[in-house]
Amino acid sequence: MDPRTPVIVGVGQHTWRDATPTSPRELMRLAIEGAVADTGAPGVLGRVQSLGVVDSFSWGTADPAALLAEDLGISPAETVYTHTSGTSPLDLLADSAGRISAGELDAALITGGEAVKALFGGRYGGGPKQPEGTAPSRMLGIDREPQHAAEAAAQLLIPVAFYPLFENAIRADAGSGTDEHLEWLGRLWASFADVATVNPHAVMGAAPSAHDITTAGPRNRMAAAPYRKLMTANIFVDQAAALVVCSAEAARAAGIDPANWVFVHATATANDHWFPSERPHLHRSPAIAAVGDAVLTHAGLDIDDIAHLDLYSCFPSAVQVAATELGLNRAALTDRNRPPTVTGGLTFAGGPGSNYVTHSVATLATRLRAEPEQYGLATAVGWYLTKHAGVVLSGRPPDTPYAHHDRTTEVSRLPRRAITTGATGAATVETYTVVYGRSGEPERGIVLCGLPDGSRAVAASEAPDTIAALLGSDPLGTKADLFPTRLPPPANRERSAPPAPVTGFHIPG
Repeated sequence: MDPRTPVIVGVGQHTWRDATPTSPRELMRLAIEGAVADTGAPGVLGRVQSLGVVDSFSWGTADPAALLAEDLGISPAETVYTHTSGTSPLDLLADSAGRISAGELDAALITGGEAVKALFGGRYGGGPKQPEGTAPSRMLGIDREPQHAAEAAAQLLIPVAFYPLFENAIRADAGSGTDEHLEWLGRLWASFADVATVNPHAVMGAAPSAHDITTAGPRNRMAAAPYRKLMTANIFVDQAAALVVCSAEAARAAGIDPANWVFVHATATANDHWFPSERPHLHRSPAIAAVGDAVLTHAGLDIDDIAHLDLYSCFPSAVQVAATELGLNRAALTDRNRPPTVTGGLTFAGGPGSNYVTHSVATLATRLRAEPEQYGLATAVGWYLTKHAGVVLSGRPPDTPYAHHDRTTEVSRLPRRAITTGATGAATVETYTVVYGRSGEPERGIVLCGLPDGSRAVAASEAPDTIAALLGSDPLGTKADLFPTRLPPPANRERSAPPAPVTGFHIPG
């Protein structure tokens, strides 16, 4: 075996369940301590040369890795921080594995965590501020506005508004009615909830039934049609996870039992066209297909060789799109023998911001230690089905040395739809959603429409009759009239702002 082969040798996860103050800093420290203890060789901590931290919504500090290093009593050669993205854990893993493979690094720590529940519950432990000008040694990721100006004008600003658009595009492709598709979503998400019940780190206890998941009510309010709250990622958690990654040579030198080693066979990344409205087919993802092909081909596998799978599950549409691109049908998504999640997903296990995949990789590593001849695959998603990453892991050493594959350039060459701003006249509804406020009342309808010239328009309306038309019948494939208008921000934002120009729409009766 190549002595520079990258291996995960320690994993730690911590879910804070006490009604006492905590902070991301404390949670990450606990996860790191757990990961170091998991190696069985505490001395490995002193070998760490790189400490990477996934961006944390609830920890507004410039270089969190420096503070964690201080807490741990170590002096790594570098600290690394990421820009916001659900792919950040795999970005860090690929970065560390690549540098280990190249002989630039012997051991790295990767961690991330959120204390959003504590923050909003008045239990946030806080922490000292770093001096102005503090910065990590390196930043990873892309810092770019995630939506087009036309999308932003329609108040497509958060994931819970975008992902229902993908969901209804999936339904359109399947030719399903609204009730039939909702029943399917309930079954799919109930299967995730079942997995969470056997995950000791999951935030949700008893699994809701498919009926519970699809029935809107005070405890399961509508979020954005067709999604109820129990179909969305749960960021209101206090969770952290950590990984210790070494070269095989460093793992041996530290005295880590090879039975603890999980080999990183391959990683891959790719981005779909950056703005969702530019993508020709909203129910597909060429980038996920490219990522899956890259890691599986490198490892000499196909999807049926994967025993343990974790598809990124911020919303049901993310899971279904990934499944399609990886060659998994609906039956595979509810297969109890190989469910598409090892944790229970971001709704039921917990959705700690950008750090979920550190938890899924940690859980996969634990599974693969128990079944070292098997293979595991984890995927990650950033922004609005925009950024994608994947990793193949196994207790078996790789036949082909580790490599990272970036397929973004080839995906970027694919056709894209032009976005027309200020469109007027007749258009065809390609997908839609209705966004709800926290009171449970519908606030705004949003449609993506095809125009006669082949371009696409984004339109929004707060008119009660238009919203009723979206909810009362199936508007997919129907005609809409587009016109210029101005709409205020949604009710859960600052309503004193002046109305903004946007393309409005009406569904003819």
